[in-house]
Amino acid sequence: MTGQPSALQVVEGIDLSGKVCVITGASSGLGREAARALAAAGAHAVLASRNQDALTETAQWISAAVPGAQTSTVHLDLTSLASVRAAAAAIRNITPVIHVLMNNAGVMFTPFGRTHDGFEIQIGTNHFGHFELTRLLVPQLTAADGARVVVLSSGGYVMGDVDLTDPNWERRDYDKFVAYGASKTANILHAIEVDNRFRGIGVRAYAVHPGTVATSLARYMSRSDFSQLRQYAAAGTSSRGEPTDGYLDFTTPEYGAATQVWAAISPELAGRGALYLEDCHVSETVTTYAQDAEHAEALWALSEKLCAK
Repeated sequence: MTGQPSALQVVEGIDLSGKVCVITGASSGLGREAARALAAAGAHAVLASRNQDALTETAQWISAAVPGAQTSTVHLDLTSLASVRAAAAAIRNITPVIHVLMNNAGVMFTPFGRTHDGFEIQIGTNHFGHFELTRLLVPQLTAADGARVVVLSSGGYVMGDVDLTDPNWERRDYDKFVAYGASKTANILHAIEVDNRFRGIGVRAYAVHPGTVATSLARYMSRSDFSQLRQYAAAGTSSRGEPTDGYLDFTTPEYGAATQVWAAISPELAGRGALYLEDCHVSETVTTYAQDAEHAEALWALSEKLCAK
C-alpha cells in the first residue's frame, strides 16, 4: 500500500459532472470503492450487481460519503445471459450515453460449476457475461464520443491461456487455478478486441490488474490454495519486469481500486487503448498469448457464437 494512491486520491482534481459510469460488482470490494470515487468526482454511478440488498446499501453508503451523489441500481447476474440482457435494457432506460463501463465483477478459484447457460462458472462470470453486456451497450458507449471500457483482469492470467477448443471444461479434468487464469486471460483479450473494433468510433479499452486485494473473492481458497498461489507468484515477474519472491503483498479495496479508476479517468491514457494496467501505470510485461491480436479476435468470434445460442 505504501506509496500507492487510493481510488479517491486518483480522482482529485477530476470533474466527471455529466458523465455516466456503469460499474458491475458494485455492491462490495473493488467495485464499491471505484463507484464511490467516481461519484465523488461528480459522475452518475450506475451500480450493477446480483445482490439487490447490498446494492441498496452501497448506494446509501455512497450518498452518506458523497452528499448529492447521483446513483442508480440495476440487478445483474452474470451467470445468466437472460439477466445480462435484462440489465442492459435497464441501463439503456436509465441513460442513453455511457462514458465508462467498468467490468469489475468476478469470481475466483471456485469449485467446478456451470452458469445457467452451461458455461464453466469462472469464464462464464468473468468473461462471457461481461462480453454480452459490453456488446449490448456499444451504442450507448459510442454515443459518449470518447468512452472507456475498463476490464478487471489479474496477474493470475499467467495460470492459464484460454483453450478455444474447450473453453468450458467439457473434455478436461477441472483445474480451478488454470480455469481462473483462462478467464483472466480472456479479460485481457476482450479489452484488446473491444479497442480494436471500436476505437474508430471513440471507444477505448483497458485491462487492469488491481493487485492482490483482501476481498470476499478469496472465500473459496484454502490454506493449501494460498500456498500454491505463492508458487505461481514466485514463478513470475512484477509489472516492472523485476523477479518476484512469491510474497503476496495484500492491499485493501480503497487502494486496490485505484488503477481501475485511473483507467477510467486518467488524461494520460487519452488516445491510447488495448493496454494492460497495473499500479496506475502501463505494464509492459504481458505474456505473448495474452496480447495476441489474432487470439483476441478468435475469442470474440467464439464468444459471439456461444452467447447467441
